[in-house]
Amino acid sequence: MSSLLPAVIIPAFIPSPSQGVWHLGPLPLRAYAICILLGIFAGYWLGRKRWVARGGSAEVLADIIMWAVPFGLVGARIYHVITDAELYFGAGKHPIDALKIWHGGLGIWGAVAFGALGAWIACRRHKVPFLAVADAMAPGIALAQVIGRFGNYFNQELFGKPTDLPWGLEIAPEHRPAGYMDFATFHPTFLYEAIWNLGVIALVILVDRRYKLGHGRAFALYVAGYTLGRAWIENLRIDTVNEFAGLRLNVWVSMVMFVLAVAYFIISLRLRPGQEDISVGPAAGGDKPSDTAADAGEPADTATEAPSSAEEEEVPADADQPSADATAPGGDKDAKVEAGSPTDRPRD
Repeated sequence: MSSLLPAVIIPAFIPSPSQGVWHLGPLPLRAYAICILLGIFAGYWLGRKRWVARGGSAEVLADIIMWAVPFGLVGARIYHVITDAELYFGAGKHPIDALKIWHGGLGIWGAVAFGALGAWIACRRHKVPFLAVADAMAPGIALAQVIGRFGNYFNQELFGKPTDLPWGLEIAPEHRPAGYMDFATFHPTFLYEAIWNLGVIALVILVDRRYKLGHGRAFALYVAGYTLGRAWIENLRIDTVNEFAGLRLNVWVSMVMFVLAVAYFIISLRLRPGQEDISVGPAAGGDKPSDTAADAGEPADTATEAPSSAEEEEVPADADQPSADATAPGGDKDAKVEAGSPTDRPRD
């Protein structure tokens, strides 16, 4: 009986996608763009859950993201065009191709830098602590990268060196770079990075849940975690890029960003331990900041209320018949008033 069952053939590689574009009438639906958009929505969803869990307003965060996303997309393209200018400018090149974002080419460094700039501008407008927003969104940024990387799979780009491992990625001949036409399967670096970023998401969420990371430390942990993996994944890739001292540009950037992120994490932990309170003031949707310190991106310290002078006055025995002096403005200047001195109670 078993001999009559059809054999199940498991390919010894990851097959390349049959197509990356579908047409809805005259409208092309590109898998690369769909993956980017799905990543943005997924990242916002996760960041929103974290923001609201800390007491922030979902509406305020939505306004901030409306600034961050377009800034991030523009920055991602600018970084790619600048660092790979030879693809668009020079003899035989077409500068107009620099605008064709659907062909791929978004640099994560430009996306994060410009996206952070857009978010910072929005935070200033709303008087919301920028670093608290960065901490809330950190795992969401990594999640957006996980989904966005599958756009590279549909474009058959940014793969690694040839390999005969069972998870090698099949690349169609027209997408293979010069010198690799005789190889059919390559390291799926898009998949490596996606899996690594899932680990970064888990790391940030678990550490944040345990230690209540604040003042940008969750974001710094994301940067350190991501760049650590990106450095070795980048060395597997064979796409043509600029190199310095024998290392790819993005390897250098990863190493520098890793050092800066770790240094910031340590220094911030010593100087500003604890976590901002965003459950009050503009971050929570209030009309006014709880303190002018919110303008600088820091939560305001609260102070215990000073006891009212009325509570400290000596009340005469016939208090049910108050004298004119007691009720008139500037009356009973001899009343004993003991002013309470406020004491700072840090939110951290």
